[in-house]
Amino acid sequence: MGLSPSGVKGTGSIGELASGSQSQTGYDGALSHRDHGEAMSSRAWIGRWKTAIVAELQRTLSVCRTTGLGLLFPPRCAWCDRELDHPAGPLLCDRCQEALGPRQWPTCRRCGAEAAAGPPLPEGCPLCLHTPFQFETVVTLGGYRGELRRAVLAMKRPLNEPLAAALGQLLVNRRGNELSAWKLDSVVPIPMYWRRRLVRKTNGPDRLAAELGRGLGLPVLSRVLRRCRNTLPQKNLLPRERFRNVRGAFRLAGRGGLTGRRVALVDDVMTTGATANEAARLLKQAGAATVVVVVLARAEGEDRR
Repeated sequence: MGLSPSGVKGTGSIGELASGSQSQTGYDGALSHRDHGEAMSSRAWIGRWKTAIVAELQRTLSVCRTTGLGLLFPPRCAWCDRELDHPAGPLLCDRCQEALGPRQWPTCRRCGAEAAAGPPLPEGCPLCLHTPFQFETVVTLGGYRGELRRAVLAMKRPLNEPLAAALGQLLVNRRGNELSAWKLDSVVPIPMYWRRRLVRKTNGPDRLAAELGRGLGLPVLSRVLRRCRNTLPQKNLLPRERFRNVRGAFRLAGRGGLTGRRVALVDDVMTTGATANEAARLLKQAGAATVVVVVLARAEGEDRR
């Protein structure tokens, strides 16, 4: 199918630009815009295929670990790539499980910051004592530093979705009892703005929420929250600015179905709690009775991203 008088078929505003360019530079200009549109389309399809291939590999690995195929294709650690010697559990070797998810991680009950020795104070720690939160508590796998920090950053890439799944499984294994004590009945991931999602082609909290839901036997309500505004990166802002930055950044997709629910709100990293607090505010507004923030890592001090 050739070029229409208005430019490339189905490209909208790009087609209009092609038409204007053709009157000045001739047929070569129109071809240039057509090639650009085809290149953009090709990149989009390649991205979709990559995501599909990763998902299929995850399913295949799951089958291999529970059948004789594991003899031919032994599963490997999603972080260090060592061959695994255990057939069940997270796709992580024993060394990586210990490095990424300490079995005991005492934290502040309110904000999840690493706590000093001694019983935690119910009113909070020096980091959160004077901060009003809309959520009840924060459950975290560990501190945002060292091996865990590197793994969290790595899982943000599309081809590392198996790593995100493995970290989610480890989170359930290590903190499952703590989460069960809250009698949660649903899981909600922190959403990503659509444009950022288009660039990254993956959203870590979605993958973590899926593993949390599977491990705890809870439904994942991935369409409850929508990110309606592309906010500035939180890492570049002061604590007080972070709360202002995310104010009004989310909206509820629907107000029904949350009344009385006890929600696990899932993100990859928490620093000041501004993002989680804004999302929890909307969930409470929609009728949620309890919101427990669940993250892989808690950043504080020099660890802040």
